[in-house]
Amino acid sequence: MANKSNVVESHTVGILGRKVGMTQVYDESGKVVPVTVVEAGPCDVLQLRTPEADGYSAVQLGYLDKPRRLASRSQRGQVAKLDSKRSKKRTAAGIELAAKPNCEPKRFVREIRGAAGQLEVGGQVKVDAFAEIDSVDVIATSKGRGFAGVMKRHNFSGQRASHGVKKCHRHAGGTGSGSAYPSRLFKGIRMAGHYGNARCTVRNQKVVRVDAEQNLLLIRGAVPGPNGGYVVVQQTNKL
Repeated sequence: MANKSNVVESHTVGILGRKVGMTQVYDESGKVVPVTVVEAGPCDVLQLRTPEADGYSAVQLGYLDKPRRLASRSQRGQVAKLDSKRSKKRTAAGIELAAKPNCEPKRFVREIRGAAGQLEVGGQVKVDAFAEIDSVDVIATSKGRGFAGVMKRHNFSGQRASHGVKKCHRHAGGTGSGSAYPSRLFKGIRMAGHYGNARCTVRNQKVVRVDAEQNLLLIRGAVPGPNGGYVVVQQTNKL
């Protein structure tokens, strides 16, 4: 059994950004490749999570500056040192305060699990970190479609458009379990309801191109969410 002290955590590369839209490019062989353009970074490193202090390893990143007049005191205190009674008491007691990045408050803040590697608080993660990475996982919030029926939400075929079916062609039909036992519906029965606006992850998407000058990342295929939506891009852990 390996000693835990000798286990080295792998450094996970991740970045925050916004979805710009979809287009198509030509690869080296001349084939057309559909891609999603993501404006990725630069992201400021706001905090480092360590197993000793937090029980896990992660890097907290922030993307897009937020005007200070719109930021709460806790958001401003996350990125810069603020004088307070609590901080003065901790300093007087000899407690070392956490390092601050001394940057502007951020609109989009997320943590990337994994060892920090060479990153430090106050540093930046730029899109050129993906220059040597082939595939990524993209996490985003899917488009919200409101309240939808079973045909749109779950791809039900609907009922017959023939004799005996009257004004309920798009209804779900019988759900079963309505007899004496169990006289209730089981959890997970597919029905009409809120469709979309949920966290989605697309796995193992190929990185087609990295544009370090314009902070653009071209990812093969589609990415969840609307144009302008925030996304988290990180190195895939799928072989």
